[in-house]
Amino acid sequence: MPRKLKTYTTTSGFYELAVAAPSMKAALEIWGSKSNLFQQGFAKETDDATIVNATMEHPGVVLRRPVGTQGAFKQNAELPKLEALRSAIARPPKSSLPKTKRVKKSASKKSDPATARAAAKLYDLEQKRRERDEQRAEARRVKEERHRAQGIEKAEAAFDNARALHEKRNSEIAKERDALDRREREEEERWRDQKESLEEALIRARRG
Repeated sequence: MPRKLKTYTTTSGFYELAVAAPSMKAALEIWGSKSNLFQQGFAKETDDATIVNATMEHPGVVLRRPVGTQGAFKQNAELPKLEALRSAIARPPKSSLPKTKRVKKSASKKSDPATARAAAKLYDLEQKRRERDEQRAEARRVKEERHRAQGIEKAEAAFDNARALHEKRNSEIAKERDALDRREREEEERWRDQKESLEEALIRARRG
């Protein structure tokens, strides 16, 4: 059975937000809030007929209007003007919430059982759409994480291979250097012996 919906309002940045949801908890989840805005006094239920009717046409969807204004709530609201922002900033936090006007239940579509049921069904559809979007987002995140892990693994393998090749070449160079050093020592010894022999021959030749 579809759950009965209520309309909740809060503020976020440059906008006042409104949403039709079955509970405060559901509203907080839709707003993406990690803290209880209702307990903190930054969110509340409203029975303002204009706001209620707007949210019931798009249940489960966050509607916005520029902060400090009394215009209609929309899915894509324009930014507030500077004067409205200054006015909203000057007010205490609680008073920045949309003001509600007590009206008779009959003035709102909320009191129409058929409309309420239709709104609840739309909310369930919106909830399922949100869940699908979250699942797709999670699947993309997992895919990106896997791709990133594969990239890291590939880069680490390339680094390890390059380092191993570098160490191998250094080892070969060291062996070649040792061989050259040995040849140099052998040449020095050969030259020393030859030099001594030639010097002795030169001395004998000079003596006649």
